[in-house]
Amino acid sequence: MRKGLLFATAAVSAALLSTTVTACGSSGSAAGPAGGKKPKIGVILPDSKSSVRWETADRPYLAAAFKAAGVDYDIQNAEGDKQAFQTIADQMITSGVNVLVIVNLDSGTGKAVLDKAKAQGVATIDYDRLTLGGSAQYYVSFDNTQVGKLQGEGLAKCLTEKGAKNPVVAELNGSPTDNNATLFAAGYNGVLDPKYAAGEYTKGPDQSVPDWDNGQAQTIFEQMYTSRPDVAGVLAANDGLANAAIAVLRKNHRNGQVPITGQDATVQGLQNILAGDQCMTVYKAVKKEADAASALAVELAGGKKSQTGATVNDPTGKRDVPAVLLAPEAVFKDNIQDVVGDGYVTKAQLCTAAFEALCTKAGIK
Repeated sequence: MRKGLLFATAAVSAALLSTTVTACGSSGSAAGPAGGKKPKIGVILPDSKSSVRWETADRPYLAAAFKAAGVDYDIQNAEGDKQAFQTIADQMITSGVNVLVIVNLDSGTGKAVLDKAKAQGVATIDYDRLTLGGSAQYYVSFDNTQVGKLQGEGLAKCLTEKGAKNPVVAELNGSPTDNNATLFAAGYNGVLDPKYAAGEYTKGPDQSVPDWDNGQAQTIFEQMYTSRPDVAGVLAANDGLANAAIAVLRKNHRNGQVPITGQDATVQGLQNILAGDQCMTVYKAVKKEADAASALAVELAGGKKSQTGATVNDPTGKRDVPAVLLAPEAVFKDNIQDVVGDGYVTKAQLCTAAFEALCTKAGIK
């Protein structure tokens, strides 16, 4: 099912890009939208603190796709500042963007920006995070409930391998203002809640981390560990939160003994898996996500629209949003090569001196 979804959405992206190329003149500049306005696309990324992916993966992939399509573009990062996010949006709209692609910091700020863009005739795309109550014309992301399900299943697998009996499980959730964090939790709680109810697992501390802040996550997990030093498993919503928990466990000489999940397949997260300090992560092929979003954006900038073949429901806005949803992949030590083989991280980045022997043992090429 997941592979089928991935191939289907990849095909959508390819079709969109093909259409975009057709719309370009021989000189390489894209044909303008209705009214003759030159195509220009603005992208606002959320931060570089919660996850390194925004700058190391999304930015270069998006930039490469826009360059290939021959359109002007402006990619900026709000660095977690809601006021800066709105200021950047205002500047982009004033500068003449036809399309605005955003990764919201929260739905309130995102909605304000999307509504302003709509009022100015600027097309909009929610990238990676759905803005609840917003007005984006498209949503491009991964199946985020499936991401959470993979995390829950991954933790269960690792606890079984550890031979854990009625383990105490702590949950370190993402930001309460991020709809994705809600979807992740729905996915992993769908796996864990029945185990709590059946007495297979014991539900331990369960807390969200404001703004996905890794520093706050470490403080929160320190408190969790103090209240339940018998914690035997941690559902951490991404690799940054996982690393924060690992730091606390290391201080208490329990790193490697307590399975921890993650997400984003960051270099740090993969190295933690190689070292045995992290159980698994979830790999999201960001290039496919960036290519799908850029293809839609280029189409919109050229005054065209496309059918995605799928929708997601916005319960706040009471509407179905046309969507491209890609399939995530669970990554354990034995399939880290999948991430390297995709080019998402390089062997040189991953297999530094401290990890060279571990990489060899894991078959990293």
